[in-house]
Amino acid sequence: MVGSNVFRVRLMNVYLPLSAFLIFLLFPFYWMLIVSFKPTTDLFNLGLNPFWIQHFTLSNYVYLFQETDFPVWLKNTIIVSVTSTSLSLACSILIGYALARLKFPGCNFLGIGIFLAYLVPPTLLFLPMAEVIAKLNLYNTYWALIFTYPTRLIPFASWLLMGYFRTIPKDIEESAMADGCSRLQILFRIVLPLSVPGVLSAGIFCFTLCWNEFLYALIFMSAGPMKTIPVGTVSDLIKADTLFWGSLMASAVLGSFPVAFIYSFFVKHYVSGLTAGAVKG
Repeated sequence: MVGSNVFRVRLMNVYLPLSAFLIFLLFPFYWMLIVSFKPTTDLFNLGLNPFWIQHFTLSNYVYLFQETDFPVWLKNTIIVSVTSTSLSLACSILIGYALARLKFPGCNFLGIGIFLAYLVPPTLLFLPMAEVIAKLNLYNTYWALIFTYPTRLIPFASWLLMGYFRTIPKDIEESAMADGCSRLQILFRIVLPLSVPGVLSAGIFCFTLCWNEFLYALIFMSAGPMKTIPVGTVSDLIKADTLFWGSLMASAVLGSFPVAFIYSFFVKHYVSGLTAGAVKG
């Protein structure tokens, strides 16, 4: 009797809410996937079950690769995301370690200021950034986004890594300094190997933001073959009031797969890296 009551309470308070949340969370992805494998005629046929695939087809994916520049959009997105993430991580590691370990006047204020810089909306920044990009003659080049994205990535990644670096015992670094190691040697030989979860968390965050970013990519790199996946999907698969739903969903599936794969592969390190600096002890 007691076991039955415990199971009933757990079912009502844990399993049912989690199941409802899981269905609510995964349904958009399920809908996106099944629509990408349906022919256009099935999408507008009210006599068919909309939650299932009656006639399986790959025509939407074929159209995406043969009739659009999706492979070029994919290449542009990968180049911009990987380069911007690498540049942002390199800067954030140095900034985060300096704020976590080096004591200098105004270091606490500087740390808070860096985080507050991340909170500035992109809609307030794209106008002055557009003027800078124009003066440097970088429109429709990879550098327009590679130089722009770190302005949002570095503040948050630096704050995240600063909290993680503070969880590493200082005794380890002091012992290394007693053995003659410099600060840079300590950072690259001791601190970074111990900070892999935090670095992975910052890297996943940076990569995801670059991969999905739309506003800057639309303004700075939206002409000809220089489009990224978010911009190309919207500009080439939506014509006036006509939406190519099958190809749109196929592009969304292929565009979200790399991010989903990265999250699923590094999820344990990602969670531990985000929560490591949350408590002291």
